[in-house]
Amino acid sequence: MKRVKKGGGGASWMDTYGDMVTLLLCFFVLLYSMSTINETKWAMIVQSFQRDTTSETMGTPGKGTGLEDDTSDELTQEDVSAALDQIAMALNDYSDRNNLQQQMSITQGADYVFITFQNAVFFGGDSWELLDSGKHMLDQVAAAIAPQSGLIDELRVMGHTSQGDPNKANDPTVDRFLASNRAATVTVYLQEKNVIDPDKLVSVGYGQWRPIAGFDTDAERAQNRRVELLITGLNPDSAETSVEKYFTIREGGAE
Repeated sequence: MKRVKKGGGGASWMDTYGDMVTLLLCFFVLLYSMSTINETKWAMIVQSFQRDTTSETMGTPGKGTGLEDDTSDELTQEDVSAALDQIAMALNDYSDRNNLQQQMSITQGADYVFITFQNAVFFGGDSWELLDSGKHMLDQVAAAIAPQSGLIDELRVMGHTSQGDPNKANDPTVDRFLASNRAATVTVYLQEKNVIDPDKLVSVGYGQWRPIAGFDTDAERAQNRRVELLITGLNPDSAETSVEKYFTIREGGAE
């Protein structure tokens, strides 16, 4: 009689193998889905940090410069004009209180303030050493522009000489260096006051070539020897046109 084989009712090894593969597939699908979720969350976290950093560094214009209250994304030309008005009013008030109308004059345009100082107030003879009277006036200029410095685009200092002999032009080396050194001296003094960013300060020496009077008399030559400050607001290109217009008016041309 033949013997009956045992174990015929058990599951096939293929079934076990298939179950294992299915479980592994589910496990890897689960891992993949979790990694995708984490990646999304990570991107959200990074984005939130970027927003925080941007708000900290850019949310307050001029942060760390003392100009926070003067600049903003909603700044208008009216704001700049109002700031220039304040500068002009402060300087005019100083001039009126001290009877300095013959020594300084203030001209205001749409986006600039132009200040002219007679040279004798700042310098003596052929010197570019700043006198105490000039330092005092520049202190007043610094005080006037400090509250509005965030709205100033540029402060340009211009030095002018006069032709000494009405029939002969000055020696260009002496003339240009004297005008440039005087403008630079005033610029350095204002920079050391720390009321405006140094990159907004510019000095120019014109020598005798931007006269506002003749060369024949001492009085005329004294008018030509001067230092001028041009304070411009947000639109320097417009201000440049205004400055040319200013010189035309000063020289007697049509407005």
